Amino acid sequence: MKEKIEQLKMEFDKVIKEHNSMEKIDELRVAYLGKKGKITELMQGLKDVIAEQRRDVGIAINNFKQYVEGLIENKVKEAKELELQKEINNAERIDITIPSGERCGSLHPITVVQKEVEEIFKSMGFVVEDGNEIETEFNNFDAVNVPRNHPARDMQDTFWLDNGEVLKTQTSAGQNRILRKYGAPCKVIFPGRCFRNESVDASHENTFFQLEGMMVGRDINVANLIYFMKTMLSKVLKKDVDVRLRPGFFPFTEPSFELDVTCPFCGGKGCPTCKQGGWIELCPCGMIHPEVLRMGGVDTNKYQGFAFGLGLTRLAMMKYNIKEIRTLNSGNIPFLSQTKIR
Repeated sequence: MKEKIEQLKMEFDKVIKEHNSMEKIDELRVAYLGKKGKITELMQGLKDVIAEQRRDVGIAINNFKQYVEGLIENKVKEAKELELQKEINNAERIDITIPSGERCGSLHPITVVQKEVEEIFKSMGFVVEDGNEIETEFNNFDAVNVPRNHPARDMQDTFWLDNGEVLKTQTSAGQNRILRKYGAPCKVIFPGRCFRNESVDASHENTFFQLEGMMVGRDINVANLIYFMKTMLSKVLKKDVDVRLRPGFFPFTEPSFELDVTCPFCGGKGCPTCKQGGWIELCPCGMIHPEVLRMGGVDTNKYQGFAFGLGLTRLAMMKYNIKEIRTLNSGNIPFLSQTKIR
C-alpha cells in the first residue's frame, strides 16, 4: 500500500505541473480528492491491509491527502494571479498624464480668508481651536454675561432645539470652554459657523462665519487689541490700513467698541461701498468683562484680556469686492470661478 501511495504522489507531482488553468486544476482536484477519486480509493482499501500496518498506512494516506490539498491550493492562487495579469495586459491603455480637460473647482472665498487669518494669528503666537455649532444655553448666553431678559434669547433671533440647546449665534459661545481649557495667560482664536434666525437679503444671512479671538494675560490693554487687529487686516487686505474704535455695548466686554477699518476700495476717500464715510464697520471687540473671566476660572485681580468677533463673511466680501452676501452660500460655481481662487 505504501508503494502505491508513493507511486500516486509521483504521478500527481508530474501532472500538476501541466495544469495551469482553473478548469484543469479543478479536474485534477476531482480526480484525487473527489468522492470517486484516487485518495478515496486508498481509504477504502484500508480494510484489506493487515491490522499491524493499518495505522501507519492510514497516517500515510492522510499525509498524502494534505500534500495534494496544499499543492492544489497554491496552484489555484497562481492560476488566479495569471488570469488577473492577463486581464490587465489586455485592458485598454489609459495615459493618466493626459490632461482631462475638465473644469477644476476653486476654494471658497471664506475658506481662503479663514486660512489666511489663521496663519497670520499663528505667526503672532495664537493657538487655533475649533468650536461647536450646537451649544448649550449656558455657553451661548450665560457664560458671556447675556442677561435672562436679553432679546437675543428670543425665538425670533435664535434657533432653539428641542433639547434646550441652540445653534451657536456667535463665536463668543466658545469663550468659557476656551478659558477653562487654557486658563491664563492665553492667546487663542476659534473660527466657526454661526446662525441667526433672521430674513435673508443682500446684506444679511441666517448662516455666516466668524472668528473669535481672545488674549488674556497681565497688563493687557486696548493698545494690544489695536495692534493685533491692524497687523492682521493689513496682511489680509495686502495694503496698509488704519483702524479706529467707536464706543459700543456688548454684555461680554467692558469697555466695548466697534472696530472700523479704512475702506480698502477708496482708501478712506469715500465711495458707495463705505457710504462715502471712508470707514467700514468690521467687528465688535473690547476688554473681556470681568464676570466672563471669573466664570471661566480666571483670577481678575491678576489678569485681564481683550476679545473680538471678526466677521469672516464680511472680510471675504471686502477682500474680493463681493457686493451681495447671498452669493457666498449659493453654491454658485460660475461665481466662484470669477474669484479666480485656486
